[in-house]
Order: sequence, then structure tokens, then C-alpha cells
Amino acid sequence: MNYILFDESIVRTNLLPLTFVRPVADIRIGILTIREKWEKRLKATTSTLTDNHLATKYPIIKEAENILINGSICPNDEIVQAVKNLKPNQTVVYNDTIIALHVTEEDLDRIGDTSSEGIEEISIADAPLKINHTWEIFSKNEMALEDDFILLTKGRKSQPLSDSNRVIGGDRVFVEKGATVECAILNASTGPIYIGKDSEIMEGAVIRGPFALCDHAQVKMAAKIYGPTTIGPYCRVGGEVNNSVIFGFSNKAHDGFLGHSVIGEWCNIGADTNTSNLKNTYDTVRLWSYGKQTFINTHLQFCGLIMGDHSKCAINTMFNTGTVVGVNANIFGSGFQRNFIASFTWGGTAGHTNYSIKKALEVAEMVFKRRHWIFDDTEKDLLTSVYNLTLKNKYL
Repeated sequence: MNYILFDESIVRTNLLPLTFVRPVADIRIGILTIREKWEKRLKATTSTLTDNHLATKYPIIKEAENILINGSICPNDEIVQAVKNLKPNQTVVYNDTIIALHVTEEDLDRIGDTSSEGIEEISIADAPLKINHTWEIFSKNEMALEDDFILLTKGRKSQPLSDSNRVIGGDRVFVEKGATVECAILNASTGPIYIGKDSEIMEGAVIRGPFALCDHAQVKMAAKIYGPTTIGPYCRVGGEVNNSVIFGFSNKAHDGFLGHSVIGEWCNIGADTNTSNLKNTYDTVRLWSYGKQTFINTHLQFCGLIMGDHSKCAINTMFNTGTVVGVNANIFGSGFQRNFIASFTWGGTAGHTNYSIKKALEVAEMVFKRRHWIFDDTEKDLLTSVYNLTLKNKYL
């Protein structure tokens, strides 16, 4: 069967700026991205139905018979079984949410013009883990971490840990091949700890689960990390981190606090940068909404920073509670930054100017080279497309 992960339009908008450069299914929550969760459980590759500007990097593959899957929903055993059993003119639903539907190639070509008449609904009993807003990536990360840990480690044996480490709850610590951990304190009594392939935890680091360090990532010396936290592949993280998700290829290599936050790919957090994740008044936090073009209530007391891909901040940057930073912003200057910083802006508390696309592409290419990654025409065109999307609207 051909599986296609699709973006719900409203969810895609709610997840900006993170979805400017990726489909919803490529958001990381837990250990894996949503796409990786589906592909591992289905034992199949997937393609994507998403916005036009992402289609080159994430092309759709159509066949005579296809199953469309909601890219904002994390799979579980019940959902996967229901999806595998789908027949023509059937859809899997939970309440009013479509989870998956069986469609023909002709149906795909007529998306938006088709009718639900004659479609049989297969309902699932339990609410799925679904991501509707940016802040749910960290607030639901514990559940996703637990699920992914079971999925990735079931029936497998962990690599041994060195005697130089202090481990509590060792039966819930899993170390992949090639990982290096020395003189660290790992406490898995509060949740599992997953240490990915060829990753490294340096001396003096203190980690409290649930926690995931993905492949080729690094925790620096004397770091303090509270779960539920995910550090994506090829990241380098130090200082203090609490209940945050860093997608991949990003650096927070120095001291400073990051709490209840989501950081995209190819970001850099300067030394001694701090995020406020709690208001002095203890009120719930309001966060910028791209869809509503205003600040909306998250109904969370703790909410820190949402940062889009390729954005960077200088040393000693201070972020207010509930700050949203768009794609490819360059932030510096003393004092607390604004609660919303648009994409492709350059500046800080003294004001912002437009970040030249030419300069942005030059920096992105240099950053890719540092990780031995190729900044090809597909990446260049994608970043240019996002620049053009956001250029005419200062609220993007």
C-alpha cells in the first residue's frame, strides 16, 4: 500500500513558524519525528501532501490505491491496525478528526472537490496523541518519549554503560551502538533515558528522565537537563535545559537556561542566553498565533521560546516568557527581546531591519558545511520561498 502523510491546513498554520520549512509530519516529538514513527510501525516509506513551496523537497508519490494519513497524529497499535485494514471508501476517525482514509489516484487529483457521501467511518476508541499547537510539542513530549522508548527498545539489549557513571533506574536507560557516556549522573526513575547512536554525554552532566539524545548529538560537560526533554540529531547542548525539544542540527552549547521551549533546526543559541518560562504574576502565557495574527492563550503557566529554523541569537540574549521567533532571524542586543520576532529580521531591542536573503543563504551554506552537510539548490529554493512568503507581511 502507498502511504501519504497529509497536512491539516489549520494545524499547519497553528504550527508556524516550525512548518514554514517542513510538513507537519516532520516535527520531532519524543525521540522520532511523526513520519519516522509511522514508517517504523508500518514498515514502509511515506510521501507527503503539503503546501506547494515544500513540494520539491517533500514530493508526493501517487499510486492507483493510496492511504492518506493525518500528519499531526502520532500512531499507536490500535491506529496502525485500523489503518492497515482500511478498504476503499473507508476512513479512520476519532470524533470529528480524520486519522486516515483510503483514496484512489483520481481522488487525490480532485482533493477539495470530493464528497464524504458513501464513506464508511471506522472509529477508534481512545484519543490519539495529536499535535495541534507549537506548545504541545513540549507539553506532550513526555507521552511521546515513553511511547518511542518502548517502540525502539522492545526486544533489544542496551549497550553497556561505563562504571564511571552513576545510574539510577538502569533498566530504563538504553544506549545505542557507538554512544559515549563517561562520569555522568543518569536518573531514569522519573522516566526513560535514550542515548542514540554515536552520541556523547560528557563528564559531569546530570540528566533526569524522560530524556532522549538522538543520533550523533552531544551533551556538554556539567550540563543539567530535566525531562521530558529531547535533543535531536547532531545537536550540541550545554547549560540548563528543562522540558524542551530541539529538532536537530542546532547548538545551545554554553551556559544559560532553556525551558518549556521548542527550537527548530540549524539554530544557534548564544552563550548565557536565558529564556523566561514563567511570568512574575504566575498567569497563563499568551503566545503569538500566525493564523489569528495576535497573541492567544496557551492555558499553560510554563511556556518559554518557540524558535523557527536557521534563527540565531547572540550572547546574553534574554527572551521573555512566551516568545516566538520566526525563520532565519538574527537577534542581538541587551534587554528583553520582543515577544514576537518575525522571520528574516536582523536586530534586537533597539529595532529590527530586513535580513537580506543573499546574506541569509550565505550563512546557511556555511553552517551546513560545518556539519559536513550539503546546502543544495533544494534547500536554497526552500529558504528563498519562505523569504518571499514572509517578506510582504511583517507578522510572518
